[in-house]
Amino acid sequence: MSATAGGGAKQRDWPSRLFILAGLAAMALDGLASEAQAVGWWRGDVTLLATLFALAIAGWSAWRRLQGLAAAMILGLAFAAGTVAPLAAVSAGIEGRSAPALWLYVLSLGFLAWRAMDAFSAANPPQPAAQRLVSLLVPALFGLWLLYLWEVLVVGLAVPSVLLPPPSAIADVFGRSTSVLWADFQQTFIKAVIPGYLMGCGSGFLVALLVDRVPFLQRGLLPLGNFVSAIPIVGIAPIMVMWFGFDWQSKAAVVVIMTFFPMLVNAIAGLEASSAMERDLMRSYAASYWGTLLRLRLPNALPFLFNALKINSTLALIGAIVAEFFGTPIVGMGFRISTEVGRMNIDLVWASIAVAALAGSLFYGALAMLERALTFWHPSYRS
Repeated sequence: MSATAGGGAKQRDWPSRLFILAGLAAMALDGLASEAQAVGWWRGDVTLLATLFALAIAGWSAWRRLQGLAAAMILGLAFAAGTVAPLAAVSAGIEGRSAPALWLYVLSLGFLAWRAMDAFSAANPPQPAAQRLVSLLVPALFGLWLLYLWEVLVVGLAVPSVLLPPPSAIADVFGRSTSVLWADFQQTFIKAVIPGYLMGCGSGFLVALLVDRVPFLQRGLLPLGNFVSAIPIVGIAPIMVMWFGFDWQSKAAVVVIMTFFPMLVNAIAGLEASSAMERDLMRSYAASYWGTLLRLRLPNALPFLFNALKINSTLALIGAIVAEFFGTPIVGMGFRISTEVGRMNIDLVWASIAVAALAGSLFYGALAMLERALTFWHPSYRS
């Protein structure tokens, strides 16, 4: 048993050891470079100390085979310290034979990030607050590593900003264009997405109740729903613009069409989720249709309804943005993206995309939290 556990710990520690070897090899390559004094990437006492600190902490954690949350925190700290050197290198410019050392070091940082995320995933602290913190740290660390790798690769390889700007440039234009981005967010999300989302999901749910009362409607509406769902947005949006004008009403109409049938289908499936034994029990208590609906069928349908709400949260934002490509006032996220692409202002395009992604993620997260609060009894949430 102990040998197996020791072998497993040894296997989990090899990314940290590889990080140390790659880091030492990177220092050796940089020291052998003829232009190390001129363009070497180990510049400044802060960069050198941070790099040596990362190597020392990673090495100590690997050879001691630390486990648990403490080891995860140590590895995360070492990873954060080790990221200083490549950022300093790409900001100062790299060339000659110093570049291979830098990329070897970046690769070694990837192994260290892997080891840190593995340690966080394996950690199981007894405190509920610590468990929630660990569950948030793993996706946060993974996302930060992707952003960091994006920055280093784009800047270090001198990728033209027209093709792909670095995150630092996107953050800079984001800070300088907050008023424009806020106006676009209000036009697209608040004026178009929210009303269209509420009308589409609400009407889909009400029609599902009607279908539940009138069974022959299910055979007539569901095939029609599949047909309408297959129509592409680029075919619906110009028609809605012609019918409802260039303002937010046409975008809300597109959102209604996109969100109606997912809610209809999921609501019908949810209303049928209760078993025959449960319905027979309600009838034995002389419960009416509405009493059975409110006390049995709707609670059982909540997971299906929230599934439709979460799906529609992304469909609504996509539909509104695409609809703005076909006619809108001089404001809106879709208008900003299409206009700035024509001007080759890609930084602002990515900033608009970031706003849309952040808004969609927060919207989805709020629905997920509400679902957890209302469906805590569901088997999927039982520990």
